[in-house]
Amino acid sequence: MSKYDDLSREQLIALMEKRDRTKKLGLVWERDEIEADNAVDSNFVSATLVPELSDKAAPWRNMVIEGDNYDALRWLRMTMAGQIKCIYIDPPYNTGTKDWVYNDHYANPEDTYFHSTWLEFLFRRLTLARDLLAEDGVILVSINDDQRAKLELLMDEALPGMRIGSFVWKTRPGTKGEGAYLSQDHEHVLVYGKSAFRFGGSPVDVGKYSNDDNDPRGPWSSTTLQKNASFKDRPNSYFPVQDPQTEFWYPCNPNRVWSFQKRSMKSARGDTFEDLYESNQIIFTKRTEFQEFHSLSEMLQAIDEETAHRFLRRDIPDLDFWVGKKIGLGSVRRKLFLKDLKQDTKPVSSWANAEAVNPEANVIAAGMNQEGSKTVQSIFGSRAFDYAKPVSLIRELVRQSTGPGDTVLDFFAGSATTAQAVMELNAEDGGERRFIMVSSTEATTDNPGKNLCRDVTAERIRRLNASNDKKFAALSASFAYLRCREIEFEDLDYEFAPTEVWAALETLHRLPLTNYVEAPWQEHKTDEQTLIFADRVGTALLDHLRGVADRRENAFVYSWAPGQITAGIGEVLDVRSVRDELVGRFRQ
Repeated sequence: MSKYDDLSREQLIALMEKRDRTKKLGLVWERDEIEADNAVDSNFVSATLVPELSDKAAPWRNMVIEGDNYDALRWLRMTMAGQIKCIYIDPPYNTGTKDWVYNDHYANPEDTYFHSTWLEFLFRRLTLARDLLAEDGVILVSINDDQRAKLELLMDEALPGMRIGSFVWKTRPGTKGEGAYLSQDHEHVLVYGKSAFRFGGSPVDVGKYSNDDNDPRGPWSSTTLQKNASFKDRPNSYFPVQDPQTEFWYPCNPNRVWSFQKRSMKSARGDTFEDLYESNQIIFTKRTEFQEFHSLSEMLQAIDEETAHRFLRRDIPDLDFWVGKKIGLGSVRRKLFLKDLKQDTKPVSSWANAEAVNPEANVIAAGMNQEGSKTVQSIFGSRAFDYAKPVSLIRELVRQSTGPGDTVLDFFAGSATTAQAVMELNAEDGGERRFIMVSSTEATTDNPGKNLCRDVTAERIRRLNASNDKKFAALSASFAYLRCREIEFEDLDYEFAPTEVWAALETLHRLPLTNYVEAPWQEHKTDEQTLIFADRVGTALLDHLRGVADRRENAFVYSWAPGQITAGIGEVLDVRSVRDELVGRFRQ
């Protein structure tokens, strides 16, 4: 039976007309036929802190979250909306093999809607991830060449107006060729970000600045005085220049004319050649080298033999002007002073390849796939995870995307390479970046005991913390292990455990997580704020809160019964309802 069987003729026409009106250029995929995730707010998600799976002593600044990343993202949207500076993910590549689990079973590559299943799976997660980004945040997504086009269109849909570009990453040295004798040696990292996001770039190489002529304006380097236009496009910018000191003449590049004009020209704008020369900003290179032609035929023969100045051609105007002139063989350049640089960094290149490191190009020095496999092998002593990305790739992407105090999220954490990348950066620059690693168990009916998050994601960080290997000696990161679960809204009042409330509230207030202690209330105090969760209201609590108010602490008090607190102490503190605050944020 079709879902359209009960529609009237008028309803069917209206439906078709609506579809005609909403045609668009972009990606279309089937949604009704998919076994979809629950709607974003169909139920509530809580996270339980598991102390025995956490590592190092509390308070814990970092998190490892076990559960479906769709649920974890819903919980993070409630507690950390607008706080994540960098999201990096390496999602399943939709390769047609049993390489990813969806709704507790492997996605079936023979399903008619296999591609739609993959697209819908990612779309729902990317739209949630969008809400987590800070105003200067960025999301970086690894993908292979086969799926890049579909994913890019999907991200345009999920993250409208946020596309920045992409990196091309060399993944392997090369193969014997596949199919059409093409060696697929690269993958992509798609980049989408908020309007205020900027990559860090790299410091300008000041070593190329010098001051050999003791210019009072300080160190300088030379730069070209050309612009991207031919003599046919910009005839007013095509003319010879003479060095007043040597009296040599310098021809203009026919393909890239001067970026200045002469003072005598009516069209002159900005600094003219004379202005630049008189202010000692013009550089003539090779000032002792010149050539001279005594006849036009001699010059034409030299042009044909390619021994004439490279800018002299048969098709340029006024060719006979150069007969009898001393033609300088150097170039005309301009001083660029270090003090006048508008930025002390240069932009990052879109090419990621350790073999092509070039300081001038600012290439991301990223290793290949084999680096990722070797790192996992060295930490676990076995191949505990397939297809791990190299730490160097993610480390350099995070370096370019974050500052020392930012938060990094990976909701396809897998072997926790992103966590190690953050740990390495913090060890290098003394930063306090935080990471949040989200991973499912990947348990299935065939393998119900599997727990990827516990045994690989979190275990890698534990092993790095405990490692005696000198490569990892400086790495250290405490983390809280949390486990997500779903709760029906109507069951919140008796199923939402105090430990789960406390974890949510500490995260909401940007505090490191602590153990829940069996007591009438929990309290987390810093120099900036005092967070209190009152699970039970009694005389001792009210007396304590009066003291907090008397000390004028910047306090936030949460309770299931906020009215009981305000009735006891008055309106002297910011008292909030647990249900209203958390459910309200969850259903935003």
